[in-house]
Amino acid sequence: MKTNTEYIIPFAGLKIGIHQFRYHIDNTFFKSFDFDEFNDADINVEVTLNKTSTVIEIACAGTGVVNVDCDLSGEPFNQAISAALNLVVKFGDEYNDENDEILILPHGESEVNLAQYLYEMLVLSVPQKRIHPSVLDGSMKSEVLKRLQELAPGEQKKDNEETDPIWDELKKLLTDKKS
Repeated sequence: MKTNTEYIIPFAGLKIGIHQFRYHIDNTFFKSFDFDEFNDADINVEVTLNKTSTVIEIACAGTGVVNVDCDLSGEPFNQAISAALNLVVKFGDEYNDENDEILILPHGESEVNLAQYLYEMLVLSVPQKRIHPSVLDGSMKSEVLKRLQELAPGEQKKDNEETDPIWDELKKLLTDKKS
């Protein structure tokens, strides 16, 4: 992973109160994490940092689109995403990021790097199953979709079709047991 220095916020020089930061994230951000599932990305992230005398509260919100390949047809499409993350930065004896919502920085630390948090927030906002909108509404005509429909499981075997007699005997055991 390359260092994304633009996502480092030096809070030591900030006054107590609320501060706003805006980022535009494209696919180079994800490539810096060796993440190549997106063909392209166009995401705007707003970060609100509330600095108090003891803690720093960070609220991140991102909206935009990522271009991904459809899991069924393989066709690329733009998937809209929306994500939010709240993070509390506290100070302690040593660095600890084991909790998803609390980051503990050593006393004397003067900056926080949000790159990993933004990466995880945005990647997790994309649905696991990515289906092209044209597949959902039935308007996409594709050889892949036609073949999938042909291979889809059909109805149960009809009564006139022969079945395996061994399985028929085993099924009788199940039905006899219930009686």
